[in-house]
Amino acid sequence: MLSDYQRYRLYEMLPGLSIWLTLILSIVLSFIRPMWMIYFIILFDIYWVLKVANFAFYLTLSWSRFRVTKKIDWKDKLSHDLDNYQDKYHVVFLTLYNEGWDVVETAVQSVCDAVYDRSKFVIVVAGEARKEDHYNDILSRIQNKFGNCFGDVVGTLHPVDLSGEISGKGSNLNYAEIEMKKYIDNKGWNYDNVITTIFDIDTVCHSQYFAYLTYLYCTHPNPTRSSYQPIALYNNNMWESPAVLRIMAFGTTFWTMTSLARQDALVTFSSHSMSFRAIVDAGFHERRIVSEDSRIFYQCLLVYNGNYEVTPMYLPVSMDTVRDENWGQSVKNLYRQQRRWAWGVEHVPYLINEFRKKGKLIPFWKKFKWVFIEWEGKWSWSLVALIITILGRLPMWVAPDYVRQSALFFNAPHILEVLMIMAMTGMLLSAVLSIPLLPKKPDSHPHHKYIIMVLQWLLLPITLIFISAIPAIDAVTHLMFGKYLGFNISQKKRA
Repeated sequence: MLSDYQRYRLYEMLPGLSIWLTLILSIVLSFIRPMWMIYFIILFDIYWVLKVANFAFYLTLSWSRFRVTKKIDWKDKLSHDLDNYQDKYHVVFLTLYNEGWDVVETAVQSVCDAVYDRSKFVIVVAGEARKEDHYNDILSRIQNKFGNCFGDVVGTLHPVDLSGEISGKGSNLNYAEIEMKKYIDNKGWNYDNVITTIFDIDTVCHSQYFAYLTYLYCTHPNPTRSSYQPIALYNNNMWESPAVLRIMAFGTTFWTMTSLARQDALVTFSSHSMSFRAIVDAGFHERRIVSEDSRIFYQCLLVYNGNYEVTPMYLPVSMDTVRDENWGQSVKNLYRQQRRWAWGVEHVPYLINEFRKKGKLIPFWKKFKWVFIEWEGKWSWSLVALIITILGRLPMWVAPDYVRQSALFFNAPHILEVLMIMAMTGMLLSAVLSIPLLPKKPDSHPHHKYIIMVLQWLLLPITLIFISAIPAIDAVTHLMFGKYLGFNISQKKRA
């Protein structure tokens, strides 16, 4: 009989085993059963073309909704259409580590510009005791410059090395939320009427963000049983960033936009909002994990027995790419960021274990759906680029003479070429839609830089292998062997 620890370790090994088994079998079968692999590659490419078509449809749909939503004056709509919004309060968490004032100032300024009633807004600067002097300096600056923008500016200082946690954003948020629960209790606010927003310290929100959020919250049939996810842009320092960072930034944006339109697999990511009621019921953000932004959704899904969802917000929040002073360090930062995001594979064992405890309180189909979404997502992340570009060609290179004489072998390259041309529509659509999302070009950049912004997408196949697939394999392999990754801070520097 397996102990709880041994069972959980087995769950942690499963995603990595499935990925490495696919890699090994693909190589071995290319040599001993090349025809099998050719059939598999053709079928897989057909499947991927259908995925690209799905991506293109939902990206276009999301883009259309985004264009409509950003034209609406939500502050005016809020005051004219609703009368139940005035008892709602906003608590905005900004997690701080060692970020410079130039980054922090633009983030807080954006929140200040988005406020529709200063008395309803509280800013929480959640700092780390490891950087206490820096925290005190930033908090003082925020209070001096922006104190009049908000009802209150509150600082929380996360102590060093508390037991039962790992250092990172999740443990910082956990401490700040517990402290703010005392604050909210002293104010006598109803948790159902407190809308919580969790922003990274570099997040620049749209000027209509909070009015739009409040409107969605007040018109939702069950607002405390939903998170609210905006479009994630990484364009604050886009013009100064290397091409490889820009490609991955836009890729993340288009992935979130597609997820918003589909909704069936929508999970909270990066900056988002939710009710304080849900945060308290879920036991606050988990202190011992890296992927706290999506884990809080699953915590709520479990505590409410599957009755929890994410409502899409078709307005953007803008963040920084992981740009550094030189190209090489920027790419290293990007690799670490992608590996940290891929470390979301830790949700797979967590969900399997927690769903097993829930029994029949959550329907089986719903359990299967969420485990499949997390598992298949990391499997595809790790393998698709390799299967399409390298493993898909391997049986063609090593096939013996009797296979080379078959009709399928002769036709396979042409079939694969046609399928890849069809799949290129996704890249072309991404290239076209990336231009309107660019921030205003600085005067220091020449006009032909726009051409480079389009041509950079030719780097996508290389980027998907070395700065996406390999970090993902790195992450799942670490989990498979129990080599747990800590939370690495994404360095973000502006020129």
